Amino acid sequence: MTSVRHSSSLRPLLAALTVAASVAVGGCAAAGDPDAATGAPTGSGLSGELTVYAAASLGGAFDEIAARFAERHPGLEVRPIVYDGSTTLSTQILAGAPADVFAAADEAAMGVVVDAGLASTPTVFAANTLVIAVPSGNPAGVTALEDLARPATTVVLCAPEVPCGAASRRLLDRQNVDVSPASVEQNVTAVLTKVASAEADAGLVYATDIARARGVRAVAAEGADQVVSRYPIATLADAGNPAAAAAFEDFVTGPEGRRVLADAGFGAP
Repeated sequence: MTSVRHSSSLRPLLAALTVAASVAVGGCAAAGDPDAATGAPTGSGLSGELTVYAAASLGGAFDEIAARFAERHPGLEVRPIVYDGSTTLSTQILAGAPADVFAAADEAAMGVVVDAGLASTPTVFAANTLVIAVPSGNPAGVTALEDLARPATTVVLCAPEVPCGAASRRLLDRQNVDVSPASVEQNVTAVLTKVASAEADAGLVYATDIARARGVRAVAAEGADQVVSRYPIATLADAGNPAAAAAFEDFVTGPEGRRVLADAGFGAP
C-alpha cells in the first residue's frame, strides 16, 4: 500500500484553510441559529421602525407578541401598536396611514384593504366568539341572550359596520332576539367601558375581551359558537419596512405567536 504524505511546505497552508473554514461555518451558525421557541433565525439584521395596526380586541395579546418580537430583533424599533375598530383602521389605511402590518377582527374589514390593492394575501391566524358582558354584580340579572330584549335592560353594542357589531347582529338574528341598544360603539373597548362603569346593564363583546377586563363578567350567549369571527393579518403593499412587516406576520402565525394568542383565549383559525 502506498501512503500519501503532505509535504512540510503545504502544512501551513492546509492549517490556515482549516481555520478559515471553521470561522466561516461558525459565523454562519451564529447569524442563523434558529430560535429555540420559534424556529425563526435570530440576529436577522432587521432595522428601522415597524408600525402595526390591529383590531382593539387584540390588545394585550399583540402587546405581548410585539414585546417578544422586539426582543429577538434588537436593531428594530417596534412602535406602540395602533388599536381601534377594524373598520376604522381599514379606512385610515385607505386614506394613506403609514402602517406596515394590518391585523383585523374579521375578513370583511381586511377585504376592503386587499380589494384596493393595499395588502398582500392575508393569513387567518385566530378566531373569537361573543359573550354577554355584564357589570360584576350583574344588577339587571342578565342570564341569557333573551334578557337583552327586555325593555328595562340597558344594552350597548358595537356599531353594525365594525366586526364585533356585525357578529353581534348575526348572533341576535340567528337567535331571533330583537334588541334596541341604548348606544352603539366603534369598538369593543368602548362597550366594555360602559358596562364596567354600569352605564349599561349588558353588552356583547368577544370572549377574549372579558378575560382582560375589570369590573365585568361573562354570561354565555347561546349560539355564539355558530358565529365565529376569523382574524386575518397581512403586510401592507406600501409598508415602509416590508422585511420587518413580513417577519412580524410570520411571528404572529408561528408557534410562539399562536401560544400567546391561545393563552389570551383566542381559538385556532
